[in-house]
Amino acid sequence: MIRHTVVFRLKHATGSAEEQDFLKAAGELAAIPGVEKFETLRQVSPKNPYTFGLSMEFANAAAYAGYNEHPEHVKFVQERWLKEVAEFMEIDYEKA
Repeated sequence: MIRHTVVFRLKHATGSAEEQDFLKAAGELAAIPGVEKFETLRQVSPKNPYTFGLSMEFANAAAYAGYNEHPEHVKFVQERWLKEVAEFMEIDYEKA
């Protein structure tokens, strides 16, 4: 199992329609084959500058690779993520 997580801060104003539209579009990634336990999260720690997180799981490395290469994921990254995310950090986990 691989748990893919990313924390991020958007360029949009907090509570704006643009922010909500981005989060809605990000949520649509859950429909990509292989994605399990998808969550959109609000980051609450004052210890870092990020405001949101995405978390999802994949059964194995092949499922994760399929997600990364899926046309809908690639389109989201190119058309939304690169333009609307100000800062992010990605972490992928496997059980120790």
